[in-house]
Amino acid sequence: MKFPQISDVASRSVVKIGIEHTIEDAVEKMYGSEHRNVVVEDQVNYYILTASDILQLKLKNYDFKTPLNKISLRNIPTINYKENILDTIEYLDNPIEYICAVDDSGKIYGILTHTDIISNIDPETLMENYRIGDLINMNKHIQKCSVDSQTSEVLCEMVENNYDCIVIVDGKAPVGIITTKDIMQLLKDGVDLSKSIEIYMSSPIEALNENASIKEAINFMKEKHFKRIIITNKENQLVGLILQRELISLSYSKWAILMKQYSSELHEINSLLEKKNKKYEKMATTDPLTGLYNRYKFAELFVSEYDTMVKRGNNMSLFMMDIDFFKSINDTHGHNVGDKVLLQISNLLLRYLRNVDIVGRWGGEEFIALLPTATLENGVVLTNKIREAIEQFDMANHLKVTASFGITEVKVGEELIDTVNRADKALYEAKNSGRNCVKSI
Repeated sequence: MKFPQISDVASRSVVKIGIEHTIEDAVEKMYGSEHRNVVVEDQVNYYILTASDILQLKLKNYDFKTPLNKISLRNIPTINYKENILDTIEYLDNPIEYICAVDDSGKIYGILTHTDIISNIDPETLMENYRIGDLINMNKHIQKCSVDSQTSEVLCEMVENNYDCIVIVDGKAPVGIITTKDIMQLLKDGVDLSKSIEIYMSSPIEALNENASIKEAINFMKEKHFKRIIITNKENQLVGLILQRELISLSYSKWAILMKQYSSELHEINSLLEKKNKKYEKMATTDPLTGLYNRYKFAELFVSEYDTMVKRGNNMSLFMMDIDFFKSINDTHGHNVGDKVLLQISNLLLRYLRNVDIVGRWGGEEFIALLPTATLENGVVLTNKIREAIEQFDMANHLKVTASFGITEVKVGEELIDTVNRADKALYEAKNSGRNCVKSI
């Protein structure tokens, strides 16, 4: 198996502009090249200006005659074009999907994106037995809106929450999609934003069934040149989205496993991955912000703990926790403060949970924990201690935050989805009961 150099993968077609130019100049560059971003360069650094950034500036009524060096730009990480593609892994948890390839003098050589990386993954090395549904199982945090939503409201939601796309649904079925690239075209065309999003969405859409394998998803993404895949069930109902970075993490995790099993046949993999193997495994199993287990790893550990519970005849409980009114924290204090709160909550959970307990970030402001050997009564006592600790803790910006909990006991003969659904129902009751409380089922 041969891993290519950055120079073999990076796109040489780069739309760039000097930092002394104006926002208006950058927009004209985007329109002229039909790109949804432009690289901004000064003498030392490289930055990215995206379609989403342009939309935010427009909504904030920025003067587009303003020079680019007067606005906040996001820095793009750089890597020498002679490096191996494996050396890009450390950048994949960066929210910016671009890596700038530079030559020995530091001049821009090309741009590397998640698309470029995923196009160079050999599907034969992937886990063919893993289904897409294993990644997006029970995903309740899909960015979606109704087909009759007003376009201006949808665009504002994308800007406020920094969404790259929103899936448009008719009932539960996905019927269209709107992306930041579409936004640029709408602004360019000067359309009536008071009309329904149905008029402007990209439709029909191509989706993948949740039973498709990881290999099929990789091939689908390559063939369609998609940055994301919409996932549906057999009833054509929307169940989730899967991004390039999730597929990449799984791919490199699999390579790490192959390294251990076939080190003699895969000598190149062994030499390249030996020092980085732990980093790859962590990327594939943990949430990048909090460091807690991600949903994929939590589901895997649940199976192991469930088997132990059955063999030993033990009890085991599971709770789900949601930070109360978290959206208002982001809206009022900004996402940086929101991220700090998430980190502080994560640390509190680790402080009060036992060493045998398994805790993960389920998504957004929602956390999940598995409590081996704990009865439902013991679990309720523990979650109340955590709830009180959160309520009393002085969070970022001296905020006082509360959380709601739903807890249930794991039953023999059921799967994770059954337990989670029951805990989620209890969590719903906790919210309806005034929040900042624990409900059990």
